[in-house]
Amino acid sequence: MKSKLIKLTSLFAAGVLALSTVGCSSEVEPSDSGSETPAPSESASEQTLETVVPGKLTIATGEPAYEPWVVNDDPASCEGFEAAVGCEIGKRLGFAPGDIVWVRTGFEEAIAPGPKDFDFNIQQYTPTEERKASVDFSSEYAHFPQAVVVKSDGKFADVKSTEELKSALIGVPQGTTEYDIAVEFFGEAPVQVFNDLDATVQALINDQVDAIVADVSSAWYISTAELENGKIAGILEGTEGEGCAALLAKDSPLTTPVSKVIDEMNADGTIKALQEKWLYDTSTVPTLSK
Repeated sequence: MKSKLIKLTSLFAAGVLALSTVGCSSEVEPSDSGSETPAPSESASEQTLETVVPGKLTIATGEPAYEPWVVNDDPASCEGFEAAVGCEIGKRLGFAPGDIVWVRTGFEEAIAPGPKDFDFNIQQYTPTEERKASVDFSSEYAHFPQAVVVKSDGKFADVKSTEELKSALIGVPQGTTEYDIAVEFFGEAPVQVFNDLDATVQALINDQVDAIVADVSSAWYISTAELENGKIAGILEGTEGEGCAALLAKDSPLTTPVSKVIDEMNADGTIKALQEKWLYDTSTVPTLSK
C-alpha cells in the first residue's frame, strides 16, 4: 500500500468506527502512546539503538498525513492508526515521547535509493521485491485487501464481478500498488492515473472515472465520509494478502529491532486493538470475483 486518505470528520475521529481487523492472538487494549514513560521491549533493551539523530527516534510520514492514518495531520498526537502504531513502536524501543520526532517525506521520495533522514517511515507502504532492492521493510503491521469504490447512483453500483467493470474507467494514484492491481484485473486501457488519492477521488466526483481501486480502509472512508453517494462495490478477490510495513534505509540497523517490536504488537493484540479503534468494517462488503 500505498495510497493515502482524505481528512476525517470529527464524528469519525471520535471513535464511531465499528471495525474489523487482521487476526491477532488476544484482546489487549493499546497503551496510551505518548502519555507514559515507555517500557522498552525485551529486544530493544538489549542494545543501544543506532539512530539518525543520537538519542532521538525520527519517524517519517506523508505530507499531509490523512485520516484515519493520522488525525488532524498531527502524528505527534499519536491519534490515528499509523500515528498510534508509530508512537507505540517508539515507546517499546525505549524512547520517551519527547524523544520521538516526526518528519515528512513524499511517498516516492522515501522509496528512492540512498541515505534517509528518518529511522523509519510509516505511510502505507506495501513491501514489493522491486522496492526491497532500494530499502528495507519491517514486519507487517497491517493487511488490507483491495476494494473498488463507485457511486451508489452510478451505472456500476450493483456489479457482482470484475467482468462487469470491464467497460468502466478505473482511477488510481500514481506510484502505488493499486495501479498494478487495477491493471491485473482490468488491463491497462481503462486505468487512469492521477497525482494522488485526493485527485483520484475528485476524478470520481467529476465523473472522469467510474470507479476507484483503493485499499479497503481507504475505500471505506472515501465511500462513507468523502462521497455523498459513494459505496464499496466489493473487495477484489485474491488481494487479501496486501500488507503494510515500516520502510527503513537499506541495511538499516533498526530493521530487526523495529520488526521484533511489531511482531510483539501483533502477538499481544495491540495491533488488533488499534485497527478496531481506527479502521474499517468489512462485514457487509461483498467479494468481486474475477
